[in-house]
Amino acid sequence: MKTTNSEIKIFYTLMMEKLSVPIAIVVAGGLIAGSLYYSNIKSAEKLANIKTTQGTLAGTTTEMRPISAEDHILGNPNAPLKIVEYSDTECPYCKQFHITLKRVMDEYGKSGKVAWVYRHFPIDQLHPKARKEAEALECASELGGVTKFWEYTDLVYSTTNSNNTLDPAELPKIANKIGLNVTAFNTCLSSGKYAAKVEADYQDAVKAGGRGTPNSIIVSTDGTKTTVQGAQSYEALKSTIDALLAS
Repeated sequence: MKTTNSEIKIFYTLMMEKLSVPIAIVVAGGLIAGSLYYSNIKSAEKLANIKTTQGTLAGTTTEMRPISAEDHILGNPNAPLKIVEYSDTECPYCKQFHITLKRVMDEYGKSGKVAWVYRHFPIDQLHPKARKEAEALECASELGGVTKFWEYTDLVYSTTNSNNTLDPAELPKIANKIGLNVTAFNTCLSSGKYAAKVEADYQDAVKAGGRGTPNSIIVSTDGTKTTVQGAQSYEALKSTIDALLAS
């Protein structure tokens, strides 16, 4: 039996219609898989960015300014472990981590096992007020020494709601609360005499690998440096400290 061209066309059309459904399914599946793959990549990138800011990861670093008498040190200067914290007074995670480090000092500082070294790391793009607040901490140190530096620092962190919300008018009020000479404090702060010191700390933080705040480095007696990124929980930080003390 001879097949006409018309019949061939009809047969071809029917076959294509039958094939179109599974082909469409395959194509759709490919598109969905590709979409999920891209989505997972973006989710991983987002997670990585969060960890950079808040992180709970530890690593190592070698570039940082040696700890000296010029630093703000709480606790035993000869402690086997020194936690060098690069911090921003308007960072909400720094506010949280400040409480964690105070708890660490309550447990390990009194026995002389851990010391806390504070350095400035104001993130100007997010918290333009933080740099002047860092200078205020330096003025408190000049006028009242080590004790007043830490008292002033504690009050700044407990007073601000973070994220660039602290009214600059509060700075001399905080100075007054801890018994500093307010006139001398205002003169110091308005002079900008500690701007270079704050900038030096900032540059040191960058060289030490800081990409967000808080960024801390635990320095062991043997010179080993362990990076603590972000506002780790007390339990996580305690685990690191215990492991380093044991080694």
